[in-house]
Amino acid sequence: MRYLPLSDLERADMLARIGVGSIDDLFADIPADKRRAGLPDLPRRKSEMEVERLLGRLAARNVAAGSVPFFVGAGAYRHHVPATVDHLIQRSEFLTSYTPYQPEIAQGTLHYLFEFQTQVAALTGMEVANASMYDGSTGCAEAVLMAHRITRRRKAVLSGGLHPHYAEVVRTLSRMAEDEVVTLPPDVTATEDLLAAIDGSVSCVVVQTPDLFGHLRDLRAVADKCHAQGALLVAVVTEALSLGLVTPPGAMGADIVVAEGQSIGNGLTFGGPYVGLFATRQKYVRQMPGRLCGETVDADGARGFVLTLSTREQHIRRDKATSNICTNSGLCCLAFTIHMSLLGSAGLQRLARVNHAHAVKLHEALESLAEVEVLNQSYFNEFTLRLKKPAAEVVQVLADKSVLAGVPVSRLLPGAGLDDLLLVASTEVNTDDDRAALVAGLKEALAC
Repeated sequence: MRYLPLSDLERADMLARIGVGSIDDLFADIPADKRRAGLPDLPRRKSEMEVERLLGRLAARNVAAGSVPFFVGAGAYRHHVPATVDHLIQRSEFLTSYTPYQPEIAQGTLHYLFEFQTQVAALTGMEVANASMYDGSTGCAEAVLMAHRITRRRKAVLSGGLHPHYAEVVRTLSRMAEDEVVTLPPDVTATEDLLAAIDGSVSCVVVQTPDLFGHLRDLRAVADKCHAQGALLVAVVTEALSLGLVTPPGAMGADIVVAEGQSIGNGLTFGGPYVGLFATRQKYVRQMPGRLCGETVDADGARGFVLTLSTREQHIRRDKATSNICTNSGLCCLAFTIHMSLLGSAGLQRLARVNHAHAVKLHEALESLAEVEVLNQSYFNEFTLRLKKPAAEVVQVLADKSVLAGVPVSRLLPGAGLDDLLLVASTEVNTDDDRAALVAGLKEALAC
């Protein structure tokens, strides 16, 4: 029996009450080319067993990341997640917990959020961190909005090395607020002149390190120019594990650091859910979005935890809120915190060094191929190759041979004239046999 709670007359009454002519009018702010015309090409009805069979066949077409040599990165990375992480986050008191509005009965949740904030602040080299965002891309957009509030300017400059998905989220939110966004051309060789783009009208400059193409960025000169012009530097990190080895953005003068925390404690899971890290300077804490957990004592002097400075739209009037992000990625940030606790500082550094060493091994192996050029002078565990053929075609050839070779840049930046570029990432999960399979596959595919 179909569940249709509203009649056509009731729908018409509701539309009339809010002053629109049709349901489609409610989606007028979504560009027409982003909306589907008509119904999807799906059967109108199927039994439960038929649906299970159909979805099972569709799922069987996927190639699991752990089943073949895997070198895909570009913002989401395959790392080993200890069994302890999944075991602990599936305990009922963690798995079923939600927003800790009542601190007297949510001390466990508040405690691990407090520890998470402490870890993120230490990892990024900043003074204060919030209790997580949805993911790195939405955290990036929130950082731009925060910079606008602080500087009272409405113009953001995005580096050409920023992940295109992050840039698109920034542009989407900025378009709705009628803010200006200047996006620099793709910076394949990390030679863009960011300093020339900074003047007294700029609210913030957004720079990623390692950037989309794997280059490590020294942010000091950009930070100095930003501060001289009254602007803020927003540093973006899509591979959180790199912070175990490279200089943290906070030590290079960043004012706001946003990162994708998926690499620590969270599997790829077909693209989400992930967890956004967000940290800033103490002097900007009241403009930080999301929620902040604080440590206090109760009436008896015992240690306790509370939500503080949570100026979200759920807590105060919407027009006064610093953010309308309505929740944090609680279970994912718990997984992050557990994994970080298991590693410790020394373990994190060792794991980061192993990642870099594996990438170096792959780099050295690829140098033997005349048809491949490595474009990077610096990298962590990911770098860019220039191939003699379109990268998307080569990736498909290798996928047919059960090697997932990486991400064609043309998939992220279609129409940018970068069809011959391939992003490859090698983490601690890759073996010598995996790297040999990639090198052999590339050699064969490019020789044809």
